[in-house]
Amino acid sequence: MTITFLGTGTSQGVPVIACDCEVCTSADAHDKRLRTSILIESGDKTVVIDSGPDFRYQMLRAGVQHLDAIVFTHEHKDHVAGMDDIRAFNYKQQGPVDIYADARVQLALRREFPYIFDDKGYPGIPQIDLHTISLQPFDIGSIHLIPIEVMHYKLPVLGFRIGDFTYITDAKTISETEREKIRGSKILVVNALQKEKHISHFTLEEAIAFAQDIGADTTYFTHISHRLGKHADIDAELPNGIRLAYDGLRIEI
Repeated sequence: MTITFLGTGTSQGVPVIACDCEVCTSADAHDKRLRTSILIESGDKTVVIDSGPDFRYQMLRAGVQHLDAIVFTHEHKDHVAGMDDIRAFNYKQQGPVDIYADARVQLALRREFPYIFDDKGYPGIPQIDLHTISLQPFDIGSIHLIPIEVMHYKLPVLGFRIGDFTYITDAKTISETEREKIRGSKILVVNALQKEKHISHFTLEEAIAFAQDIGADTTYFTHISHRLGKHADIDAELPNGIRLAYDGLRIEI
């Protein structure tokens, strides 16, 4: 099974106008971060976790030719805004794309994309098959996902464990009960927004402490603000076994 990091960045801290900070003007490709998302490719299924505003370009950049499903962690725009762009896959595959989301996220999707759920069935709208998930494990083909609840300030967000791989984004606190689901992972991916305190995201220091508590062989940080700093600088500061992820990174699990 292959995991591709489609995006490792975030809207947090990015100004509306063009930014001239050292990260945004960096020539290093590792500093070009689209909104956070991963692609999971197994023998029988191709799945994306979250479809943010950069979803269309991420699919084109990664050369994705087939998409079976999108799994949503939560309803914030930087994680759901690109769902409309599945229509290209509908056209090519001549069928719907499976959408996996909990009941609260489904309500948000209905608000954001009412035309998708309209009984009138307007021609050309995205075609989806909606699946309700909770904290119970579920399968997408051969991909077995164990949901993990983390808190994004006061908002519950889902992370997922797939075998020895755990993916978490937008966490600020994680209960001991949910940490037990993560322990034993060989590869951990978790958010590390910036060095300064933040109300709803792990800081770099907090992400390092969490990674060391879990003790995975390798931890990658994602959901990185430009305020964290340049990839090469921060990566060099990190303890052994902890790295910054970057767009286009591929790992085998």
